[in-house]
Amino acid sequence: MEYRRLGRTGLKVSTICLGTMQFGWTTDEATAHTIMDKAVELGCNFFDTADIYSNWVEGNPGGVSEQVIGSWLAQGHVRREDMIIATKVRGKMGGGPNDEGLSRQHILNAVEASLERLQTDYIDLYQVHWPDDETPLGETLTVLDDLVRAGVVRYIGCSNYPAWLLTKSLWVSDVRKLVRFDSLQPHYNLVHRAEFERELQAVCLDQGIGVIPYSPLAAGFLTGKYRRDTPMPDSARVNSVRHHYMNEQGFTAVDQLETIGQAHNATVAQTAIAWLLANTAVTSAIIGANSLAQLSDTMRGADIKLTVEEKAALDAVTAWK
Repeated sequence: MEYRRLGRTGLKVSTICLGTMQFGWTTDEATAHTIMDKAVELGCNFFDTADIYSNWVEGNPGGVSEQVIGSWLAQGHVRREDMIIATKVRGKMGGGPNDEGLSRQHILNAVEASLERLQTDYIDLYQVHWPDDETPLGETLTVLDDLVRAGVVRYIGCSNYPAWLLTKSLWVSDVRKLVRFDSLQPHYNLVHRAEFERELQAVCLDQGIGVIPYSPLAAGFLTGKYRRDTPMPDSARVNSVRHHYMNEQGFTAVDQLETIGQAHNATVAQTAIAWLLANTAVTSAIIGANSLAQLSDTMRGADIKLTVEEKAALDAVTAWK
């Protein structure tokens, strides 16, 4: 496993980050613990979650994924200091008007709840999950700065931010001498490129922002299980995949992944991960897993090194204007 610095920081994270959104939802606690054990065995030191996994609904307090990670950490299979635990704040965690957003009120309440569920006294990477138009950037960044200075949070990041807002956030931090976002979690993969590459990529490279893309396999489309003129697999995500990716360009991308993967004895999914990590802007790819077999298979993508020509061939298939 390769380890890369998170942006301009000195923090080193594995090029595979274990995404835990399914823990406590489609993956039970015992299986999730086994998956986390295996991920560490394979060299992963980076886990990503959010307080809304599983999402809050009436009668369900949410935070299940954090609770599963917390019970795993409490078993003492790994040293806490060897793990980089990332979580997020922003989403609805209750029925009250201040139970969501990026206000000082909500963030202070949310971080305490996350710490309790995770059974830890600090969070390595605390990320704002998506923008909050109703809260001034200065308020959000000031409370995050307070948390870093208090030692409750080590680094901060953002997710789903457009380039203009990320740039403005960095400016506010600079002017007010506040801690700044050191990472961005964008939606990025071989068949969903323009959103990140059009402007965000340049900002991240110029400003030393670590990039940890989610959905690197495009909701399963880049595993190769969706093909031309074949029956649709039994999947809860099939409608989303059909709408966003099942077109001629998408199918051609899968064909090209398969062809290039054969030269590396790699699967379509492994080659898709290798393509993502071949981008020098990318720090780590967030993958999910519901089983040990799925985890081991996907993680091997981090060990595959594409040639310049192979990456260029994949780039050409999904080029955007």
